[in-house]
Amino acid sequence: MRIGRVFPLRTSCGRALLLLFGLAFAFAIRPAHAQIGSARYSSIVIDAKTGQVHSAVSPDELRHPASLTKMMTLYLVFEALRDRRITLQQYVPISRHAAAMPPTKLDLVPGARITVHEAILGLVTKSANDAAAALGEMLGGEEGRFAQMMTLRARALGMSRSTFRNASGLPDSNQWTTARDMATLGRRLVHDFPEEYRYFGTPSFRFRGRVINTHDHMLTTYQGADGIKTGYTEASGFNLVTSAVRGGIRLVGVVLGASHAPERDLHMAALLNAAYERLDVAPAPRVGRGGLVGSAQAAIPPPSRVRAARWIAQVGAFSTETAAREAANTARRIGGAGEARVEATSYRGKPLWRAQLIGLGEHEVQGVCTALRQQRLPCTAIRIEPQQVASR
Repeated sequence: MRIGRVFPLRTSCGRALLLLFGLAFAFAIRPAHAQIGSARYSSIVIDAKTGQVHSAVSPDELRHPASLTKMMTLYLVFEALRDRRITLQQYVPISRHAAAMPPTKLDLVPGARITVHEAILGLVTKSANDAAAALGEMLGGEEGRFAQMMTLRARALGMSRSTFRNASGLPDSNQWTTARDMATLGRRLVHDFPEEYRYFGTPSFRFRGRVINTHDHMLTTYQGADGIKTGYTEASGFNLVTSAVRGGIRLVGVVLGASHAPERDLHMAALLNAAYERLDVAPAPRVGRGGLVGSAQAAIPPPSRVRAARWIAQVGAFSTETAAREAANTARRIGGAGEARVEATSYRGKPLWRAQLIGLGEHEVQGVCTALRQQRLPCTAIRIEPQQVASR
């Protein structure tokens, strides 16, 4: 199979699935192939068992990992659990450094403590930077030392082009990875820690009175998906690693540098579908999925609540798309949640572009608008019913 070629969907089932996604996201995205060819795009799909490459585009080009970094953080955490150096119920101290991490975060304060179990859940759902830094400090003494441990372990796993500078994936010009390295890491997480890997399939968990939902909507929109991680920074674009099982075959896909989260998810679905089609594996009926969270006594709302109404934070309307996009990106940095989107509209015959943050829960949109208003920036919370938006 030739590397560098992305195979199109050919079956009616595959086309129907993409049509379904397209209808759900039509207001927010360009076609799934639009990102291919951009300067920061790369992708790969591999067989998790054999490592066989099913498709790849620039898989060895350096890219910023963003919160995919937390996969490496969790690999070291899972190793420490396996080796009994830490336990799930052990407390993780929160330092001033960890508490000062910018969003997204669990809003931990210096001197607080959370369990390792809670910290892991914070990483796999909300992608909490404060929890990631705290875990790094617990295992490495300080976060910089832990980042060195991450890089050394990555080399030992065969991730020859990855360099880590922090535990969270927050922007650092010297923090790099590749699509192939991320696929390697995803594969190793599945095989080295099959029990702990199930954390990545957590749809939500309750933390100190709040229900925190996952950022990974592939879990509810792609048949067979059971993890693993999303990521975004302005430098990286929208990143995603997904593992899915169909017909007894597990694939690991990586998409780096997408323009929007919905585009990223659609493109991942297309790549995985193409690989499964070539393997003559048809989609199977969706079945319920057990997770580690239930056995660990974390409270999970029923699926109907997980897929309940979502919210949009609208932060203004602008006469140019560039101005709207800058406003949306600024709002995301300040608000620390959601994903930036620009929506084209018109008023009295003149074009306008709305700057928005999408994919928010009710508590998240309240937090975003509060943060923006503190900076004297406009913010309107808009409730979107499930039939209007399937997912981010």
